Amino acid sequence: MADLVDRARAAVTDRAELPGMSLMEHLDELRKRLIHSVVYLLIGFAIAYAFHERLYGLVSRPIDMLNLPLNFTHPTDGLNLYLKTSLVGGAILASPFILYQIWLFIAPGMYSTEKRYVFPFMGATVTLFLAGVWFGYQWVLPGALKVLIGDFGKRFHPIITIEDYTSFFMAVILGLGITFELPILIFFLSILGIVDAKFLIRHIRYAILIIFVIAAIICPLPDPVSMCLFAMPMLVLYMVGVGVAWIFNPARRKEAKSA
Repeated sequence: MADLVDRARAAVTDRAELPGMSLMEHLDELRKRLIHSVVYLLIGFAIAYAFHERLYGLVSRPIDMLNLPLNFTHPTDGLNLYLKTSLVGGAILASPFILYQIWLFIAPGMYSTEKRYVFPFMGATVTLFLAGVWFGYQWVLPGALKVLIGDFGKRFHPIITIEDYTSFFMAVILGLGITFELPILIFFLSILGIVDAKFLIRHIRYAILIIFVIAAIICPLPDPVSMCLFAMPMLVLYMVGVGVAWIFNPARRKEAKSA
């Protein structure tokens, strides 16, 4: 941990010569990017809500495969389901534009050679998130429902409410979508000079421990096999991140140019 703190301090010192912004300028820039992001999110929500019946069909497909109806205990549960699914669908639609706003906010603290990664960054971020969502939707969620309801709950009569199913669905889908962004996080830490490939390999045992802790938290099933199904993609993504760190680390690029 101390090594990581020292690297972060060195990264900040290394960028001291970049043009600075006052606190008020930072706050004004943050406000501008937040407003733009909210506008894009609202536009995406409006588009997604226009197709809320189709979105509901996608959300309910895993539970429909088990021939189980969704029940509600409050008059607004049905409306909340449409609103939540439309909000998530709208966020996915607006994600490239929101990511661009994030990039514009952090760009002043980056060198000109690093700013050219904007479009690869956006493409990779959206692709990895959608890959995590697809993995959760196609494999993890149906498998979890089959085991929990079809195996552990086969002796009981299941009454699945809209609220419970929606929360479960979002936890699995969004949890995996976010965890698939691990290479992007490593990419940023690498170009800032905070981590490199050697650092990541040297501390891989701690990374494995953290990954399995995260997998245990987001995994909806209690058995170790299911937890490993969550952890294995993250371990693979961590190794992808090691390759990303090796490619984009500033010190290595400087050595390659001077050679």
